[in-house]
Amino acid sequence: MKYRIDLEVESSQEWIQAVMDDFDSFLMDHANCERKASAMAMSFVAKYPDRTEIIPELIETAIEELDHFRDVYKFMEERNIQLPAVIGEDVYVKKLLDGCRSGRVERFMDRLLLASLVETRGAERFRLVYENLTDGELKDFYHQLWASEAKHGEIFIKMALHYFDETSVYARLAEMTRHEAQVLSSLPIQPALH
Repeated sequence: MKYRIDLEVESSQEWIQAVMDDFDSFLMDHANCERKASAMAMSFVAKYPDRTEIIPELIETAIEELDHFRDVYKFMEERNIQLPAVIGEDVYVKKLLDGCRSGRVERFMDRLLLASLVETRGAERFRLVYENLTDGELKDFYHQLWASEAKHGEIFIKMALHYFDETSVYARLAEMTRHEAQVLSSLPIQPALH
């Protein structure tokens, strides 16, 4: 059984160049994304309290994402970067959410698969950041983060397979992966995670 997603498109060289050219803005966005990822994991606990088999892993994921936020914030403090007063809308995630089905059970599956896609894209982009940073603490941090986000991508696939049959999970995942590629390709290049 395969837990790792094969993304349909890779992030562009233009994207990583935008990040390297304005790393302070990237750090602010990254911090926001980690806060949102922690809240997203806990939202599963709030919306699906009957899915008791996955609640411990969701709590662990939420804590890990909050730890990532703390770590990103430390780098921000070193650079005298303040957190933005408002967390802006993530158009990438919004467009992915717009593609989710509306039935309670179908939406549960889609939200798990969406979480996996977002984490997998994050891992791919953290790898690029790691590869483009010079040696140092920041480079080491993004190397560790790349592995952590890849693991999170797999966790949400495993959760979906706990409740849904393999054929329907992978068929829906293929559809959502195609949609994710279209969404990513439609977005402007900016120094942000998505």
